[in-house]
Amino acid sequence: MGKNVALVLSGGGARGYAHIGAIKVLQKNGYNITSVAGTSMGALVGGILASGQLQQFEEWILSLDIREVLKLTDFTFSRKGLVKGKKVFERIKQIVPVRNIEDLLIPYCAVATDIIHGKETVFTRGDLFDAIRASVSIPTVFLPLRIDDNFYVDGGLLNPVPVNRVKRHKGDLLIVVDVNALVPYDKMKMYPEPVPDKTHVKKIEILRRKFHNVVPDKKSEDISMINLTHKSIMTMMRKISDLTLEKYHPDLLINVSQESFNIYDFYKAASIIKEGERATMEALQRMEDPSASTPLSMTHSSP
Repeated sequence: MGKNVALVLSGGGARGYAHIGAIKVLQKNGYNITSVAGTSMGALVGGILASGQLQQFEEWILSLDIREVLKLTDFTFSRKGLVKGKKVFERIKQIVPVRNIEDLLIPYCAVATDIIHGKETVFTRGDLFDAIRASVSIPTVFLPLRIDDNFYVDGGLLNPVPVNRVKRHKGDLLIVVDVNALVPYDKMKMYPEPVPDKTHVKKIEILRRKFHNVVPDKKSEDISMINLTHKSIMTMMRKISDLTLEKYHPDLLINVSQESFNIYDFYKAASIIKEGERATMEALQRMEDPSASTPLSMTHSSP
């Protein structure tokens, strides 16, 4: 079995930072990623990987404290969404130069949903950041991206794990990283969470409440209209993911529990990346040598 990889990355909000940990462990263990497809945060991380700037992006998100995350969250009063998303993308463009998808180092595609026409759109050409911005537009959270007369929202609505969209090469491995997996999460292994400055605690709570209004906490028992809508969408996406994975049978499935972090925990990058590393190590251990007791090579992020 070769070590070339066609990589598929799911959506999952801040949990998508776990994709970075997965990629680092795969590369550390000799796996060569030759193509990548992503939805939502998977489209963001995959696009930056294909640009060759993943290390610089990781260094940046690891440097963000809660104050910086708050500054990058540009709330809006629009009825179409809660966050504009302009500030964070302008900052990312300072790290990852603007370029077209066809000029990237490896084949890449991002999946979005054309909400007006009710169909999936696969971006394989054109502006990289238009493709990413379209794919990450979680309904009611981010404003939809308008291109001409079309409005694009999160690709996860129709294709949460775009296995059928990644470019395949002869003899490569199909590896999927699913950060919305319905697998147990051992709370005893939780990583230390960053302790915010007291002056920002109140702002954090305001931020949590605003997001909770459109993306309720996964433990919430409230069956309000918003909560019911969110839970219905997540149930639908989970079912689509399960059917997709059953049909395409990836060579390696890396599962990160949806119980591990909330989708808006963007200030917990170090911990989320570590969880991606741990999940990937565990998956590789099972695939390469189920009886092995010696851990494979693993990178380390700052706590």
